Amino acid sequence: MRQGNGLDIPDDLGDLCAPDRMALIVYDMQVGVLGQLPDGQEVVERVVRVVEAARSAGYPVIFLRHFFPPRRLSGVYAMRLLMGWQHAESIDDVQFILQRDTPAFELVPELVPREDELVLDKMTMSAFEGTPLAALLRDLKIGAYAIAGVALEIGIVPTVAHSTDLGFVPVVIGDACGGRDKEAMARAYDEFTFQGNALVTDVATITGLMAGN
Repeated sequence: MRQGNGLDIPDDLGDLCAPDRMALIVYDMQVGVLGQLPDGQEVVERVVRVVEAARSAGYPVIFLRHFFPPRRLSGVYAMRLLMGWQHAESIDDVQFILQRDTPAFELVPELVPREDELVLDKMTMSAFEGTPLAALLRDLKIGAYAIAGVALEIGIVPTVAHSTDLGFVPVVIGDACGGRDKEAMARAYDEFTFQGNALVTDVATITGLMAGN
């Protein structure tokens, strides 16, 4: 840990890994999302390892779930996004996915939140937009978070970018982040390196640090 301007400035991941300095964010590990990935079950298993390590060491754990509004409340952005994703020729062809209180919306059964954990629902790609996540972390005096889940190229990248503008230090657990577009995922990791806005680690490293090894 370096000191400057009266502040403790983390030098590496080891400086961040403490329950009073870092939370774990589990991003969109939902049935309807993981089912679209050919390696979805492998991602689930790696995320479970991280969650179990965080729980054992007393880290705050926060789950995110994404939903799309129903047809009546879907505006320009929502319609354009769904049409693009589904290659729909008209609005009438759009399938309204990840609707609240449907089986696809729920977290995978391997990741059931405990009573001392929280689930935040969102309609945005950044976990910090339209949710109380930033306020929650600040109230806990936590300035860093580790993130795992899906999809890296769709939602974790904008979450990282947004959070750094809010003053948080993100840690991306690379092998516990899934996605469908491997080229876009590779570009994301290149961008993290270029921007310097996120630390990138892996499951073995962070779980070891959480355990104090």
